[in-house]
Amino acid sequence: METLLGFDFGLKRIGVAVGNILLRQAQPLTIIAAATNDAKFAAISDLVAQWQPQRCIVGLPLHPDGAAHEMTVRCRRFANQLQGRYGVDTVLVDERYSSAVLPHARGEHVDDRSAALILQQYFDDFAVSRQLPHNG
Repeated sequence: METLLGFDFGLKRIGVAVGNILLRQAQPLTIIAAATNDAKFAAISDLVAQWQPQRCIVGLPLHPDGAAHEMTVRCRRFANQLQGRYGVDTVLVDERYSSAVLPHARGEHVDDRSAALILQQYFDDFAVSRQLPHNG
């Protein structure tokens, strides 16, 4: 059974979700809100050690027309760091509108739920591309 971690990368917070290929259902896991890059990666290291993922899925922000912007570059760098540090295959998934569809109160952090949406999108796309029955 292949475990995956999903990430919604942000400069202030990183949302994290978990799921596996068998069930193909993403679950919000945590929000990393560490002040430094080292502290963020220490928290990620703990999650990688705990969950031992075979793959990491990272949301890739793009403009509505698909064009890249500053955060696109930062997310690609983050995905490369995940792969380099942990030796885990990393896949980028278009995250346009992922947090826009989540109902939330002003000031409420939904980064973990955004990560779950990104990971769920990967599972859904994986099921379609592999012509697997969709759980749902």
